[in-house]
Amino acid sequence: MILNYLGLTLFFHFNLLTVAPGLNGIGIKDINIQTILQTIIALALAYGFLISVKFLSKWLSERVPLRFRAAAKQSEPFLQALILLTSTIYILSLFLQLSTENLLAITGTVAVALGFAFKDYVSSLIAGVVALFEIPYRVGDRVQIGENYGEIITYDLRGIRLQTVEDNLIFIPHNKIWNEPISNANNGALEAQVTTDFYLAHGVDSELVIKILHLAAYTSKYTQLKLPVSVLVEEKPWGTQYHLKSYPIVPMKIRIHQGKLGFGCGFLFHFSVTLMHEDEHFW
Repeated sequence: MILNYLGLTLFFHFNLLTVAPGLNGIGIKDINIQTILQTIIALALAYGFLISVKFLSKWLSERVPLRFRAAAKQSEPFLQALILLTSTIYILSLFLQLSTENLLAITGTVAVALGFAFKDYVSSLIAGVVALFEIPYRVGDRVQIGENYGEIITYDLRGIRLQTVEDNLIFIPHNKIWNEPISNANNGALEAQVTTDFYLAHGVDSELVIKILHLAAYTSKYTQLKLPVSVLVEEKPWGTQYHLKSYPIVPMKIRIHQGKLGFGCGFLFHFSVTLMHEDEHFW
């Protein structure tokens, strides 16, 4: 990736010297073996730094307290962008004699050229930079973008990777933030709210159902007890839908948490129906 990026940058720089207006006074330095070696070393160091940043951010996030885990991983794209920018400017200085004004002019011209040539790619890069400041999501957040829901496990300059509850990996480019709604369940916090839906027939005792749902949530070993548990009731033409909202202790085990809630509620429903000598019209 870095070789392609820097190669394209140099290509546009050398070709735009003769066509871009207002770039007077730019000279090309003598290219010799030393210049080529310095370029190769700079590329190798930049690549090594990028790999090291990825490894260190992962290593550090696994060893710091949980509340600093997201911050450790979120620093990775900042450092990657800094390495790419620094290495690009250094390599340009090896080949071109640039003043500050000309450097800014060339950078703007190249940005426009690359923007037309790689519209979607550059849009994703720009959106990634914007997302670093607006922070619609972070590493470790559980988000829904379009139809995709999962935990953000990596944050690159071009996009993010979601790990779904089915354990699938989905790559989503950052430019989705321009026109896609983003639902963030925890927004940087360690706890993520989970909604478990239950569907019952009309005519059931709603107060009893709500009590059973609360009891199932508070007696589950996967529920974070210090955070609130709530139940929302929504009437449908075919029945009543109950939304049980709770916080699992370990956000990565959402499916286990929901499964235990379903099992616990099923047992309590059956037990309550038996005591009340009611038919199983609860289901």
